[in-house]
Amino acid sequence: MSNEDSNGHLYNVPLSSDSEPGDNVEKNKAVVEQENTKNEGFTGTTHSLDPDINPDEEEEKQRLITQVLELQNTLDDLSSRVDTVKEENLKLKSENQVLGQYIENLMAASSVFQSTSPKSKKK
Repeated sequence: MSNEDSNGHLYNVPLSSDSEPGDNVEKNKAVVEQENTKNEGFTGTTHSLDPDINPDEEEEKQRLITQVLELQNTLDDLSSRVDTVKEENLKLKSENQVLGQYIENLMAASSVFQSTSPKSKKK
């Protein structure tokens, strides 16, 4: 997945499937730092082009970017999990149908489950 920053430059966003679950926060921080380094070449500082933004606002912006990236990774994880559960559900439904048919066949073949007519008992 790639996104475009305000300067029109593309950057990569790591997906959760690219790493272990605990690595997401560290990778997100690395992406933010990498973007700051890219911006440094264009602006001369690690701050945005807006001279009115103070370091606290810039830090908050970076924190929010990291949080958004982490939420994107979480959404990707949940989406993958939903797909996996759907597939498993379909498999279980199919197995349930096979087992149900098997039980019906066993019951039909077994004399224990055959109906007895009351006339034969009177003989």
